Amino acid sequence: MPNENKLAEGTLRIWESITMGVAGAAPAFSVAATTTTLVAAVGVLAPASILYCGIIMLGITLAFMHLNKISANSGASYAWVSAIFGPNLGFFAGWSLLVATAVFMVSGSIPAATATLMLVAPQLVNSIAWITFIAGMWLTIMAAIVFKGIKHASFVQVVMTIFEVLILLIITVGGIVYFIHHPAHTFSLSWFSLYQFTPTTFSVGALTALFLYWGWDVTLNLNEETQNANHSPGRGALWSMPIIILLFVTFAVCALLVLSDQEIQQSGTNVIFSIAEKIFPKPWSYLAVISVLLSTIGNLETTILQFTRTLFSKGRDNVLSSRYAKLHSRSKTPWRATLLIWALGIVFLFLSSYIPTINHIIQISVNAIGFQVAFYYSLTGLACAWYFRKMWKGIFELIIYIIWPVFSSLFLIFIALYSVKTFDLVTNVIGLGGIAIGIIPLYLSYKRRARIVK
Repeated sequence: MPNENKLAEGTLRIWESITMGVAGAAPAFSVAATTTTLVAAVGVLAPASILYCGIIMLGITLAFMHLNKISANSGASYAWVSAIFGPNLGFFAGWSLLVATAVFMVSGSIPAATATLMLVAPQLVNSIAWITFIAGMWLTIMAAIVFKGIKHASFVQVVMTIFEVLILLIITVGGIVYFIHHPAHTFSLSWFSLYQFTPTTFSVGALTALFLYWGWDVTLNLNEETQNANHSPGRGALWSMPIIILLFVTFAVCALLVLSDQEIQQSGTNVIFSIAEKIFPKPWSYLAVISVLLSTIGNLETTILQFTRTLFSKGRDNVLSSRYAKLHSRSKTPWRATLLIWALGIVFLFLSSYIPTINHIIQISVNAIGFQVAFYYSLTGLACAWYFRKMWKGIFELIIYIIWPVFSSLFLIFIALYSVKTFDLVTNVIGLGGIAIGIIPLYLSYKRRARIVK
């Protein structure tokens, strides 16, 4: 690959990788988007559901870390699965990520718009037209930051993530301390008991918890732009996971202590604000809205980064059009890929404006993304186990290179299959259809490469 067409090598340090991993999971946005649904599904077992799904997800994190050691490629899952299981499965691993990130342009930008209107024009917070407009504005701003280059994107992300996590911690710790002696739900260690689940409740909880843990893998999509490219990105992802798990579990405990079941259901995606209102006087309670806003727009940025780097890698390999492998001469950014995800986001936002309620829009997109994420995460976990199947030495390596990634992958496959019967038609069309439609670009890819060979 000519030097002028290389990403900005060695730009990010390991602490920036950790920050990107945390930001990719979007702690404040994720708990705001899923807490109500999770509590409705499993009740006081919400902390346990988050904890055990986090432990399962660690197996996938280990797979990403191990595979990155053998090949630092911005395509991550796409490149590794292609090398180990062949180009067809590799294509669909990358395609699933592309579809999931494109769909997230809706489920990510709409909460950012809602939070913005809550701060500046609360009377418009239920207006789909205004929400769509503000969402498009945020999408444009974050695409422009990514366009400027990875150093600009990293600086903005670090600042936003620090403030987001700090505010979320203040609200979470404040809620626990203030309500531990007069809770809405009396605390019990049974909240963390695996034995309290039935197979059905655990599966339903896992469907929601899966969305919580998506996004940390952006660190691996930025591996070519990170110092010590074969090791730091994987370590960054691995270190980000305990932070994410701790934030999610403690917030679930806080929500149960502070809010009754009815209050949680009524709060919907404003659950952080509902807690803040109980422990802080106005206007300080609006810090919760700021936290969600920072989390959401930060997550938009990491999602755009994942899309553009994956598309860049596919374009570089001529799996998709080579135009997407073209980098801006100064910023070293895949600028055409950035314009594409921005345009797709605007189009999807316009189409989503015809869905009658904001909550329905979020629910559909979150569920569809969960299926697509399970698909490419599970393929990556299995690819890791297959590649290292004859290289392990000792029981510890057997566990972290093979058993844990395989178990995590099989669990994700089960959850994906289980979800099909629980989702409505629209969600299944977006989730399954989004992956299946990849057959068309895959066919065009074969034709393109055949012409090149000739």
